[in-house]
Amino acid sequence: MAADLTTTFTGIRFPNPFLLSSAPPTESESNILRAFEAGWGGVVTKTIGLHPVVNVAGPKTKFLRSNPSGGLSMNKGREGVLHSSWNWELISDKPLDWWAPRLGRIKKAFPDRVLIASIMAGSGSDKELANWQALARACQDEGADGLELNLSCPHMDREDMGSNIGKDQKLCSRVTQVVKEVSKIPVWSKLTPSTTDIAMEAGAVFAGGGDAVVSSNTFPSLPLIDPETLEFEMNVDGLVSSGGLGGPAILPQSLAKMAQMTRAFPEKSFSGIGGISDFSQALNFILLGCGTVQVCTAAMLDHAVGPNVIRRLISGMTEFLDKNSHRGWRQLEDFRGLSREKVVGHSHIRRPEDSDYHGGYEAYEGYAEPAEKR
Repeated sequence: MAADLTTTFTGIRFPNPFLLSSAPPTESESNILRAFEAGWGGVVTKTIGLHPVVNVAGPKTKFLRSNPSGGLSMNKGREGVLHSSWNWELISDKPLDWWAPRLGRIKKAFPDRVLIASIMAGSGSDKELANWQALARACQDEGADGLELNLSCPHMDREDMGSNIGKDQKLCSRVTQVVKEVSKIPVWSKLTPSTTDIAMEAGAVFAGGGDAVVSSNTFPSLPLIDPETLEFEMNVDGLVSSGGLGGPAILPQSLAKMAQMTRAFPEKSFSGIGGISDFSQALNFILLGCGTVQVCTAAMLDHAVGPNVIRRLISGMTEFLDKNSHRGWRQLEDFRGLSREKVVGHSHIRRPEDSDYHGGYEAYEGYAEPAEKR
């Protein structure tokens, strides 16, 4: 039978499981329409808020590359191999009144594609929590298929916004619950990787009624310092603040965070992000249990919305399913989570047969005495 790229995730039917994530590529109506024309199964809008946003006076995103000598730089050797992206861009600087009619027009133009509205508000008061509900109502009324709660932006000054919510289990649960109270469409919560055990925050989201967890957002980081000028490679008036690291460099870290969550909640829904540019990387997230995957950096470098990236993803998945048709695999659900249980605690990895290892503890501390040899 022919490969089937359609999938159902949190009750939403996708023509394929590949989404353009909430980022600069999804900041405008024209970009989102181009993304759907290119073949993306879904798009998550640039995060919509109620508070006014003004970005820094200078570049908001740059790409770190390695040069032939092994050095890393954002400003030298642009033909080098991509290492990562770095940004300190805030959420959309367009107001809700700007976004609302455009969401409606996009859905009318592409009714068979999935449009997820990313939203963000504060959490420090009942008024701020009500803002989440106002955003949710406005977006669903215009036809959005789902909501993605931004609990993960890594460069927010406010203590009750962005990743500062995503690091707090109580706030993760509360914000998700508040949105679920008014939402008629699925609610996903996007978490920050900047936490000790992300499974704890994922559990809080699900306790609040969340339909899915999305991870990882970019990792908090700083740009490198140029050894000649002694200036940060990205700065305004010589100053810099923490920004977000994305792209190929974060793929292994994002996979580790995802494995923590999917092993803790194997029956729940997850959308994976971090370093994906072709199907071999997307496959990692699917094998760990993700039902959809999202792409940002690779798309930004490919005509802003990734027409070649989505083409590679679709052809890669089709080829993978055809190659494994003898296993009876014809759609994502046939192999999703296949590798999840292979991620175990360090002490569960086999040692040489003659070793006597107790996970770093003395034998009498929680370990059974070895059986006597006969």
